[in-house]
Amino acid sequence: MMLSAWRSPKAWTTLLLVMVVGFSADIYSKSLAFEKVAKTPIILEREQLLSNSNWTPIPMHEGVVVIPGKLLNFRLVLNDGAVFGIGSQQRVFFIIFTLIALCIAGWIFGRHTTKNNTFAHIALGLILGGGLGNLYDRIFIGRVRDFMYMLPDRHLPFGWSWPGSNSGELFPWIFNTGDVLLLSGMAMLMIFFWKQPDPKKQFIATTPSPGQDESNPPA
Repeated sequence: MMLSAWRSPKAWTTLLLVMVVGFSADIYSKSLAFEKVAKTPIILEREQLLSNSNWTPIPMHEGVVVIPGKLLNFRLVLNDGAVFGIGSQQRVFFIIFTLIALCIAGWIFGRHTTKNNTFAHIALGLILGGGLGNLYDRIFIGRVRDFMYMLPDRHLPFGWSWPGSNSGELFPWIFNTGDVLLLSGMAMLMIFFWKQPDPKKQFIATTPSPGQDESNPPA
């Protein structure tokens, strides 16, 4: 029987290393963006952010072109919702939701992976790192710091717009490193489970046919 990831030092090392590196990259990139992207460093006052949902210390700024050709800019926003600003002004709900999601990720690690499922352990580490990075912002800053603005100034055809957005932009959401880690980890985890063999087929393949001697399996 394959050793459970819960008892494997190798599995734990992979999970924790990816999680710590991902968390550190998220926190550092957000801190650096809020220090460098605008003309002056942005000072975030937690109590003010929590007491007044309409207040923002971010001044008007042009942002920074990261990948030319209207592919990626850096522009600062503070988000009180989930990934891409979904569900704004639901801070407590998303703190609780994130804690539950992190517990589920830990349960998947211990219950549904073995010591050799390194791909899944990396995926879970990315999910935990990204989730903890945004959880840190919600608890200790009051809002999540976002700065990645993909496909800036590109618009949907025919004057269309996404539900909940009146801008008509092709990609109106601004996100952060933690969001990238979360979505990448979830995509990898879906691939991992998709590639797992069907338990029913495994059971049928290992079950002797009627009249067959179990001690003499077919060649």
